[in-house]
Amino acid sequence: MNPEKDFAPLTPNIVRALNDKLYEKRKVAALEIEKLVREFVAQNNTVQIKHVIQTLSQEFALSQHPHSRKGGLIGLAACSIALGKDSGLYLKELIEPVLTCFNDADSRLRYYACEALYNIVKVARGAVLPHFNVLFDGLSKLAADPDPNVKSGSELLDRLLKDIVTESNKFDLVGFIPLLRERIYSNNQYARQFIISWILVLESVPDINLLDYLPEILDGLFQILGDNSKEIRKMCEVVLGEFLKEIKKNPSSVKFAEMANILVIHCQTTDDLIQLTAMCWMREFIQLAGRVMLPYSSGILTAVLPCLAYDDRKKSIKEVANVCNQSLMKLVTPEDDEPDELKPAVQRQTEPNPEDSVAKQAGTASGGPDGSCDSSFSNGISVFAPVSTDRAPVTLNLDGIVQVLNCHLSDMTIGMMTRIAVLKWLYHLYIKTPRKMFRHTDSLFPILLQTLSDESDEVVLKDLEVLAEIASSPAGQTDEPGPADGPDLRVSHSELQVPTPSRASLVNTPSTKGLECSPSTPTMNSYFYKFMINLLQRFSSERKLLEVRGPFIIRQLCLLLNAENIFHSMADILLREEDLKFASTMVHTLNTILLTSTELFQLRNQLKDLKTLESQNLFCCLYRSWCHNPVTTVSLCFLTQNYRHAYDLIQKFGDLEVTVDFLTEVDKLVQLIECPIFTYLRLQLLDVKNNPYLIKALYGLLMLLPQSSAFQLLSHRLQCVPNPELLQTEDSLKAAPKSHKGDSASIDYTELLQHFEKVQNQHLEVRHQRSGRGDHLDRRVIL
Repeated sequence: MNPEKDFAPLTPNIVRALNDKLYEKRKVAALEIEKLVREFVAQNNTVQIKHVIQTLSQEFALSQHPHSRKGGLIGLAACSIALGKDSGLYLKELIEPVLTCFNDADSRLRYYACEALYNIVKVARGAVLPHFNVLFDGLSKLAADPDPNVKSGSELLDRLLKDIVTESNKFDLVGFIPLLRERIYSNNQYARQFIISWILVLESVPDINLLDYLPEILDGLFQILGDNSKEIRKMCEVVLGEFLKEIKKNPSSVKFAEMANILVIHCQTTDDLIQLTAMCWMREFIQLAGRVMLPYSSGILTAVLPCLAYDDRKKSIKEVANVCNQSLMKLVTPEDDEPDELKPAVQRQTEPNPEDSVAKQAGTASGGPDGSCDSSFSNGISVFAPVSTDRAPVTLNLDGIVQVLNCHLSDMTIGMMTRIAVLKWLYHLYIKTPRKMFRHTDSLFPILLQTLSDESDEVVLKDLEVLAEIASSPAGQTDEPGPADGPDLRVSHSELQVPTPSRASLVNTPSTKGLECSPSTPTMNSYFYKFMINLLQRFSSERKLLEVRGPFIIRQLCLLLNAENIFHSMADILLREEDLKFASTMVHTLNTILLTSTELFQLRNQLKDLKTLESQNLFCCLYRSWCHNPVTTVSLCFLTQNYRHAYDLIQKFGDLEVTVDFLTEVDKLVQLIECPIFTYLRLQLLDVKNNPYLIKALYGLLMLLPQSSAFQLLSHRLQCVPNPELLQTEDSLKAAPKSHKGDSASIDYTELLQHFEKVQNQHLEVRHQRSGRGDHLDRRVIL
């Protein structure tokens, strides 16, 4: 520093002492400056006061010489003390050079800067609030200072500033929020701790409503929650807990929609604490905001559904996610099925458009209102702008929801509980919003069919419930379901093609409108017959599915839908099956279910007597397909008490190729006759006079069997028949009264017998062709 330079009104002694390397001499100079400034204050000499401050700032505090800078800092503090309450008039000039020294490379100088600023703020008190942002910015840097003395000094200054803010009602929160939003994304632990401590202070001040600005800092808070320091994580938990308490107290003033996507993002993070906290917030948002959250359903589901498959290690997250899922599902109501054009104009205008929000842009990758299934964690600074200033967001984004559900259901790696939840959602949507959901059925149908192969019985059962609802919903009573709402939801309709019903397969059935509905299913919609076709197609292409799950699937469908329609439609489709071996296997499966399942009790009773035209039509339809398997055809005749026709069929068995499989099926039929299902048949053996063909048919089966356990079983049964000599001759039969057992005048048994022979000839021809070529026929369903 130039000693000849004029520093008036500072005396040469003051100047020399300020430049001294010893602190004590600089302190003496500061006392002289304080005395000098007090005199100027008494004289109201503002010019000289400004001149002193300017000199200390420019020539000392901002000097290149470190000792000069130290002298300038202590001199500025002395000026502030001398000014007292008037220091507020000069705060800008006093504060700026001190803050510049916060960046000094010398840690001692940074400490002196803290000390100087502490004295300035202590004197000015509330007058420093207009300069709060620059003070906060400087302190946030010192909070991460590597020198412990500097950190200690900054903490003293920080506490003083907090006291001033707490006791004042003039804090400029609006001006502070942008700075807070910027600083909250710091990765430094000490800076984060500093930020959190200030948010706690501001949140505790009654006159400061930080809740209004929560959407701007919430993302940063969740990122701080993932800090490696347990202390910082705990502090952040406390802050978030206080905010959540405030939200519960004043839900009407909370900007739920503006924070929805922020929670969606953090509900998908791998950090357990962040995920659990975000999920708890999501639960409260859904329960407090209600239908306000509906536009963000797809994003919420993207975040929540995977959590439902967590194991006990993440039990808490799983439980909260389940509550979120259930609460969100309850928000969907039948009014969401109304077309938008039918809603009142006022309501349409007040509904938010999630696509217009910056929040949507930030949450797109994590399943925001657009409904993507991919997730990503927000890094860096994110700005979540308001979705809308209106408070009536009631639009259900069904396209996005269906896309998310379809995505999760298609992912075979997803957990069982998640798949069950997806299917429950689909079922719920088909119940509450059937008209809109049927626009998406063509895209959902293939994956729902694929899900029938799932390893979990519970998943398959829920899947069947959805398929049954699709097949029976009145909303599906159209010739062609409407196209999907979005291009991403359009799929090929190749799996849903419906064959033209064969007239030869029907007996006395009324005509129906369109070819998509089976004539046997007047109470079902157009998807019922499509479902039956594609189900049989899957059984044909996946024989293991038929073997392991086939009976379970069919029995459940008989409970969920009309059993008669199920059997009638399947028999109708199998009549046109080209893969005869599959047709025989499928008929055997259906027959076993018909004869043994408790779910088919009413249908068995309907077929037992054939008293009605409907039951006779059903018998004829089943019979034509049952002809693919001779033994099952006989068992159907036993069930329907068509004993004479059963005897006629068995007579034809002599012309068939008797194989081991054939004899095995006869063996099984004998075992079945001994079951409770055929109790009535066994009792009819007591009435030899009126049931001669029943006895002849059983003897016919006995003659087909080799000397086996089944032979012995049936033989012993027939030995119990009373008066076997009364088996009628041809002459006595003519005199016998007409049997009531299935002798229905409306059924042409001669034509049925001819059909049986025709089908068996087809099977024989196929077997010969297969044995001649040494290969297998293609297994396919005529579509």
